[in-house]
Amino acid sequence: MKIAIVLNTSWNVYNFRMNFIRELQQQGHEVHTVAPKDDYTHFLTEAGCIHHDVKMDSRGANPIKDFGLIIELWAIYRKMKPDAILHYTIKPNVYGTLAAAWLGIPTVNNVCGLGTVFLKESVVSWVAVGLYKWAFRYPKKVFFQNTDDYNLFISRRLVPAQTADLLPGSGIDLDKFKPMDYKRNDTFTFLLISRLITDKGILEFIEAVKNLKAKGIKARFQLLGAKDPEHKRGIQLNTIDQWVNNGVVEYLGTTNDVRSFIAKADCIVLPSYREGTPRTLLEAASSAKPIVATDVPGCHQVVTHEYNGLLCKMKDATDLANKMEAMAGFDDATLRAMGQHGRMKVESQFDERVVIRKYIETIQSLEKAS
Repeated sequence: MKIAIVLNTSWNVYNFRMNFIRELQQQGHEVHTVAPKDDYTHFLTEAGCIHHDVKMDSRGANPIKDFGLIIELWAIYRKMKPDAILHYTIKPNVYGTLAAAWLGIPTVNNVCGLGTVFLKESVVSWVAVGLYKWAFRYPKKVFFQNTDDYNLFISRRLVPAQTADLLPGSGIDLDKFKPMDYKRNDTFTFLLISRLITDKGILEFIEAVKNLKAKGIKARFQLLGAKDPEHKRGIQLNTIDQWVNNGVVEYLGTTNDVRSFIAKADCIVLPSYREGTPRTLLEAASSAKPIVATDVPGCHQVVTHEYNGLLCKMKDATDLANKMEAMAGFDDATLRAMGQHGRMKVESQFDERVVIRKYIETIQSLEKAS
């Protein structure tokens, strides 16, 4: 079969889908990738994918640009003539599905996360819900990465129940993210790995750090991830510079491989407002690191409170600070046990091979139906 994989960045394809792509290729399928060109696109073509560049801005909604995206994807699909299209992330899920439906091409969608559109009632959220309801009539299968999103879409009749299914996120490569021997830093180190936008709880993290420093807690606080000031909810560069210059946090920049940074941290933090299944937390748990995260969809699928980490309230810097203080106060045996529990949890629930197997089974069913 000729299979297209559509995402909002080539980086995303390369970092999270390559084992799946290799499995498809081993089974004789021709894999096409559709994503904006970036520094990782050449890795896809070198791996044998046929790449199609597309203009796609993940920073919010613009009706004119979004309509143009439908037309652009329609033209790519029409020329490519794939036997099946696999959509990931919000815009491919909605606009790519509509383009494919007009051409009669079967699609499989993956709801990686809902962003903030379902967090508050507004005209934008009302329109987004309507688009989901319209587009999600067409896919042969819609995978959800957590039960909260799955139940939300079913209860609001945004997707037919018979086409919906659950996946353990994008899964985690257990061989790549191996458990690390626990060794406590002389100065306890918290690491937040995320794009620097408000939805990830960056502002609450900063406020929590200020609270802890005011109480005299001796710890290091680090941020690792891309700055994105052009995003609608991005944090401005001068604000980040002030945090660094005032000694609130250490900014570590970006990386192609987070493993060495995870290894040097005592605890991984993610105070996000909502997730699909956060890759950062899967990587941390798989590496046997304890976690502090918000008690929200996606995060509380990965973190079980007082088992492999601590959960705090969303948008509550005081509670976040309390949980971070508690984490820093645990003895080595407790921290080691939390890390081991996290590894056990991802081994039993989030193995990438489960995700790949479900996709292969779905593709086989499409092949039989064609």
